[in-house]
Amino acid sequence: MSSLGIPPSKRALVMGILNITPDSFSDGGNFLELEKAVAHGMQLVAQGADILDIGGESTRPGARPVEVQEELRRILPVIKALRKRTEVMLSIDTSKAVVAEAALAAGATIINDVSALEDPAMGPLAARTGARLILMHKQGTPQTMQIAPAYPNDDIVAAVLSFLAEVRAKALQCGVSEQSIILDPGLGFGKTMAHNFSLLKALPQLVQLGSPILIGHSRKSFLGGEVTDRLIPSIAITTLARYHGVLLFRVHDPRPHQEALHTVENFLFTNESLPPLLRPLDLRA
Repeated sequence: MSSLGIPPSKRALVMGILNITPDSFSDGGNFLELEKAVAHGMQLVAQGADILDIGGESTRPGARPVEVQEELRRILPVIKALRKRTEVMLSIDTSKAVVAEAALAAGATIINDVSALEDPAMGPLAARTGARLILMHKQGTPQTMQIAPAYPNDDIVAAVLSFLAEVRAKALQCGVSEQSIILDPGLGFGKTMAHNFSLLKALPQLVQLGSPILIGHSRKSFLGGEVTDRLIPSIAITTLARYHGVLLFRVHDPRPHQEALHTVENFLFTNESLPPLLRPLDLRA
């Protein structure tokens, strides 16, 4: 049991963001040196991160693609060093199966695939290795996704639900186990502000897809204001999303999000008049 009396199987997980990139929207260039990257990773762990999501290619609007060798050069030393220093789960944020495979060999156990199996080798890799697989919805590429994003009948919810159901089925067809699949609606990836909030309102529907839902909302522009002013709005979204069944949160500031999650989980699971909205999640299984 946790300190708040919450069964561990019902505790959401916080994924700390570790960008080894020069151009990420919030912290680009801050952790390009190995020592700084590892130190920041350990700081995220100290702040309560359950998972470290390590990426060597920015996916912010306008970002340029990175060659495989450069992506590997950025992320592999960091993964290897962190694997020696911490037992928290490590995730590789990449759309390239060759990068994911090298990261898994170095100590990662989760693939965060923002392209949702565009690389045909990614599904078989996850199936063969038993890695957890995060599949995200996006529209277009980083260079095009925020240029007037639009969806049939302006129904973003129907489009995302359909896409995530399809890629989930595709992953299962590749041999990925049902317990290994995590789905991400891709807030900010080819969406207007209205689209993002429509998806947040539709979280109860997304949870019904049958796999744990992850959201990556931390510090994003749809929350308004400057990047440095978006912590409180980010925490508000975390609280609301947890109430509606979201189980994983990709964030820059683990501690305040963990504190918010502890509060809402204590409310959810100690009040017997409330229905059990959430199902157990254990990524270590």
